Amino acid sequence: MRATTNDQTGRRSFLKAMGVTGAVVATAGAGLMKPVKSLAAKWSFPKEAFNVEGSMEEAFQAALGTTNVKEGNVSLQTPTIAENGAVVPITATSDMGNKVSTFHVFVEGNPAPYTARFHLTDATSDTAEVSTRIKMGETSNVMAVAETTDGEFYKASNEVRVTIGGCGG
Repeated sequence: MRATTNDQTGRRSFLKAMGVTGAVVATAGAGLMKPVKSLAAKWSFPKEAFNVEGSMEEAFQAALGTTNVKEGNVSLQTPTIAENGAVVPITATSDMGNKVSTFHVFVEGNPAPYTARFHLTDATSDTAEVSTRIKMGETSNVMAVAETTDGEFYKASNEVRVTIGGCGG
């Protein structure tokens, strides 16, 4: 039985792809091709801030470099009750749009309150928004802080009641 044109084209494409893959693997194995560092590695962030175990003021100082955080211009959506503290969905938004350069997330009752940091691009939009899932060890306040390109900080917070702890509880 003779193969049809589609079968021959499919085989040829497959063989070409396998040849290219083999060439890339051989080149990398010979040390002629080296992996490039991630762009994220160039970003600087206070790694130690994620390990600060203490008050919110200490966490603010380590993560933001200040404790001067104003209320307003940020809204935070959280569940009132989280049945599982290991996966608590949150969404932080700001009406300041492209003035927001970074969102920071803090959980007051966690052993290390500084929970997440999101760098935003220079998108032209009326609102800035991030969504994620966080871990919470116990019932406490969740706080989203928007950092502006002017170096100002604005916050919103909500209390989330946790029925099953997510940080080993």
